[in-house]
Amino acid sequence: MFDIDRWREIFQSMNKNKLRSVLSGFTVAFAILLFTLLFGVVSGLRNTFSEAFVDDAANSMFVRVWKTSKPFRGLQSGRRVQLKNKDYNYVDNKYEDKIQFMTARIYKNFSVAYKSNQDNYRFRAVHPDHQFLEKTVMDEGRYINQKDLKESSKVIVIGRLVKSDLFGEKPALGKRVNVGGISYKVIGIFSDDGGDNEERQCYIPVTTAQRLYGNNDYISQINIGYDPNLSLSQAIAFGNRLERDLRNKMDIHPDDQSALSVRNMAEANQNVNMFMLVLFFIVVIVGSGTLVAGIIGISNIMIFAIKERTKEFGIRKALGAQPSSIVGMVVQESVLITTIAGYLGLTLGTFILDQIGNGLEDYFIKDPSVSPGIVIGATIVLILSGLIAGYVPAKKASRIKPIVALRAD
Repeated sequence: MFDIDRWREIFQSMNKNKLRSVLSGFTVAFAILLFTLLFGVVSGLRNTFSEAFVDDAANSMFVRVWKTSKPFRGLQSGRRVQLKNKDYNYVDNKYEDKIQFMTARIYKNFSVAYKSNQDNYRFRAVHPDHQFLEKTVMDEGRYINQKDLKESSKVIVIGRLVKSDLFGEKPALGKRVNVGGISYKVIGIFSDDGGDNEERQCYIPVTTAQRLYGNNDYISQINIGYDPNLSLSQAIAFGNRLERDLRNKMDIHPDDQSALSVRNMAEANQNVNMFMLVLFFIVVIVGSGTLVAGIIGISNIMIFAIKERTKEFGIRKALGAQPSSIVGMVVQESVLITTIAGYLGLTLGTFILDQIGNGLEDYFIKDPSVSPGIVIGATIVLILSGLIAGYVPAKKASRIKPIVALRAD
């Protein structure tokens, strides 16, 4: 294996037959390159889907209402549907065993001022569980708690960028800000992976918003985090049952999609998983076809090369060379070409993916990359194929009698 003379012969053979060596290497390199790019694209699509849900819990459901578009139970269409505290409590009590987290949302917009600094921000009035459903990260202080709800406290949790706008580098915890003419105490500063829009939000207790801005029990939305132990099919069934029960309770036609909707992340996850699975199998089929094409290509080239060297093998055998040495030399040459070409294809594919970076975001492909294990595995398959491609015809050629080999054209 480490015979210097044999390696010298191998390199001399490759140098003498440059075109054959280049064609063999190109076939392998192109197969690995295409294989790398295909799996990189799949990885980029997966990253895009993952980022789309990065700032919401994977087990979330969102209950929203609008106006009815169909008459039902004597009620006319065009009726404004309104969620209330009793609806929130109904869901909380009836499905307690299937719910991990739950919060209401009330949307508001206010001007917030601190001393001479002032700007307009979006507000969400929420329950404490909202922190976990929104994946809110507390950088300083705390989030809204049950005591704040019970006392309808005038407290506020502000986003990192809100803090930067109003306070700059100065501390904000414990300070009071003017929210639409009402003084609120800053109890926390948060950050959110959802980006700048999420970090320019403010949170207040839902009971505070109901008491101060309307003196009612209205809520805009109900967010639920279902039990993560539920399978996707169980979570989807839970969401469908919840929607049916709410429609019945609020006198909404079963087919009126304009009045009420339950957006279930389980359905989105199931669709994404199905899409990615189908895409993965397509890429595997195409990638496998590419590898097979590479294997066939190098096999044909090796068969032709060995046939071309039949007379050489006859001379070697006449001079006393063992069949094993002839086979070993051909196999080593085949494996060497395949290994070098496979490495070049892998390196080039990885380089292209790295250069592309986020340049394909418009096509929903973000940070395309490929698992080293997958491509290395494909390269090993090609190397083994190169070994077999060299071994089989070389073994056959090594069995030819010297006199027959010397007469070969």
